[in-house]
Parts: sequence; structure tokens; C-alpha cells
Amino acid sequence: MLRTVRDAGPTVLVPLAWLVVAAAHRGLVSDHALLVAHVVMAAFIAGFAVTGWSEMDDGALRAWRAVLVVGLGVTLSGIAGFLLPSEPLRAVSIVGWMLLPAAGLLYTGYLFTAARTVYFGAGWLSVAGAVVYTISLCGDGPLVLVGIALVGAGQTVGIVDAAMRDDREQ
Repeated sequence: MLRTVRDAGPTVLVPLAWLVVAAAHRGLVSDHALLVAHVVMAAFIAGFAVTGWSEMDDGALRAWRAVLVVGLGVTLSGIAGFLLPSEPLRAVSIVGWMLLPAAGLLYTGYLFTAARTVYFGAGWLSVAGAVVYTISLCGDGPLVLVGIALVGAGQTVGIVDAAMRDDREQ
């Protein structure tokens, strides 16, 4: 059961996380709720890394292990950003989580030629979303949500494809 949760959990958690980010930008989620979400996310990331460490020893999975390790640090910066409070630390967290998985997706596409289009598309969609999000923060207008939506779509496509491929290989 732990393996099922570890393998399928991100297919729900990734899009849910980006929906929460979008809701937060619309003022629908409190800072306290975001702090709690970061703490829960840090626990999930640590759990995924610990329980899957030995399985993530080579190829694309090794890159994703690095994403988890660096991502834990990025998430901890978000926690610090809510506790201090510090907008730059919060920005490191959100933009970090936009770009880290994008790098993992692009690297996966590089290695996994059978699904190169899926992973390159998902990765570049995430990069585009991060760029739109970062540029639009100056005005905090509707493009912020467009950037979040692009990142969410790219990362969701990538994680769902990975989960479906993993299920077919078992």
C-alpha cells in the first residue's frame, strides 16, 4: 500500500498544490493554511525521498531524487518565509517548485526517447509558466494565474504520464 500511495500520490498532490497556489493568489487561502501546507509538503517530500531512495538510483529517477532533495530545501525556505515573514523566501519556494520539476521533466525527456515529446512539452510548459508568473508579479494581474496554470498543467501531464507508465511496467 505504501508503494501505491508513493507512486500515485503525486498525481493528486501536484495539481492540488497548484490549485492552492492559485487560490492563495486570489486571497482565498490564509497564510497560516499555506504554512501548514508547506509543513505537510516537507513531510511528504521527505517520506517520498526516504522510502524511494534506493529505487531512485540511476537514470531519470536519480534526477528526480535530486529534485526531491533540493525541493525539500526550497520548501523549507517557504516555511521560513511564512515564519519570519519574508517575501523573498516565499518567492524562492514557489519559483523553485516551478523550475525544479521543469528541469526533471526536461532531463527525463532527454533520457526517455519513447516519451520525449510528453516530457519536453511538460517541461517547457512549466518553464513558460514560471517566466509568465515571474514577469507578471510586477503587476500581480491575471497573468499570475496564467503562469500558475501553465506550470500546473505541465507538471500534472508529466506526473500522470510517469504514473501511467509505471503502472504498465508492473
